[in-house]
Amino acid sequence: MSDKIPLHDVSEFAPAEVSEVDLYQKREKIYTRKIEGFFQRVRLFTGWPLLLGYFLLPWIHWGERQSVLFDLPARKFHILGLTFWPQDLSMLAWVLIIAAWSLFFVTVWAGRVWCGYTCPQTVWTSIFMWAEQFSEGTRNQRIKLDKSPLSFNKAWRKSLKHVMWMGFAALTGVTFIGYFTPIRELIPDLLGLQANMWAVAFTIFFTLATYINAGYMREQVCLYMCPYARFQSVMFDADTLTVSYDTARGEPRGARKRHASKPEDKGDCIDCELCVQVCPTGIDIRNGMQYECITCALCIDACNSVMDKMGYDKGLIRYTSENALNGKEVHWLRPRLIGYAVGILVMVVAFGARIYLRTPLEVDAIRDRNSLYTTNNMGMIENIYTLKIINMDDHAHRFVVSASGIKELAISGNNTIEAPAGEIVELPLRLEADPAYLRETSTEIEFSVSSESGNLSATSESRFLGPRTM
Repeated sequence: MSDKIPLHDVSEFAPAEVSEVDLYQKREKIYTRKIEGFFQRVRLFTGWPLLLGYFLLPWIHWGERQSVLFDLPARKFHILGLTFWPQDLSMLAWVLIIAAWSLFFVTVWAGRVWCGYTCPQTVWTSIFMWAEQFSEGTRNQRIKLDKSPLSFNKAWRKSLKHVMWMGFAALTGVTFIGYFTPIRELIPDLLGLQANMWAVAFTIFFTLATYINAGYMREQVCLYMCPYARFQSVMFDADTLTVSYDTARGEPRGARKRHASKPEDKGDCIDCELCVQVCPTGIDIRNGMQYECITCALCIDACNSVMDKMGYDKGLIRYTSENALNGKEVHWLRPRLIGYAVGILVMVVAFGARIYLRTPLEVDAIRDRNSLYTTNNMGMIENIYTLKIINMDDHAHRFVVSASGIKELAISGNNTIEAPAGEIVELPLRLEADPAYLRETSTEIEFSVSSESGNLSATSESRFLGPRTM
């Protein structure tokens, strides 16, 4: 009896639509067609605020400094009048978690609307596509131009496109560096060739990154580089709003003349392929939901324009859910959606309280490790410490230091120090305690630092070491 498993050729039973895909095949350029419509007007109110906010924020001053400035050399992050330090890094985790949960909530509710309306890749790519349409013409004109031999007309149109691309990419790169270097100083330094090497290098890097991502890669960033496209399907359910084609209404599709009566054996789809021509990722929405779809609604506006011309009802392609398409009951309030909403609300309230109650003062007590303890002439046990006081406020303060944890614990020497705004100061301290009150060789103590005005205070724990008691 043979132990080998018999093998059979099943390729003849494979579905016809299954084909081999060459992972190294050359990208097929997508020529998008310009379309107007309701959802494209909506995108103006989502894309332009992002663009204006990105480009204008570094130029707006809040008080005496730039409204948003990440000052890495000084380890200070100024955001709308608030100054954060590396010690506030936990707040960044709060922001990222809230952002992630918000993305989950939106995805469960309305699919990839973030990608279609607000994602920087989508917004910047739209600007680059507009520049391409401005310089090279309509979809058919661009296809014809690319197929034509090199000529003066082709050369100057292509040159104009790349000049516009590079100009907007350079503006993007300079603005990005302006969040880390005061932009009102950065631009004159760049123009005068006096900027430091790192500012120039990162400006060039982000300019080229924008030029390549928005100009050449475009949909490939969404399809192959963005992880969101891959895990979004895990978050969808039968009630999630997606851009969908109504197969029952549209099929069987077929061409016909405008305003002609609809044939009895045909659906509403006239197979014009306008929905395919406007899609920035090059998919056919009529093939069903696909991970490449970024929910930009261009196909909805395109299809609605055709339905208007044909005299048919709009909505052949529309925002809808799987349950709605199948005639089932739609559940707008679902446990998962409610759970995300409650979680976001709780985290936003907690984060807001953390910001409101945040004290711009931090203290770190560092014990001298060169000696465990010393005994002075009075028979008192002494320990030496260095207090690092971080004044994260925008004003200078004089701070007073006290210590507790052991009866009659005293500070020998100066216990006050002046701390300028946004500076770190060190205060050497010598604590002395009566050995009669030391019950253990190591006792927990606490340093308290308060401003003389009384509006700032912070504490730091440490240990006081003494001789072994019998």
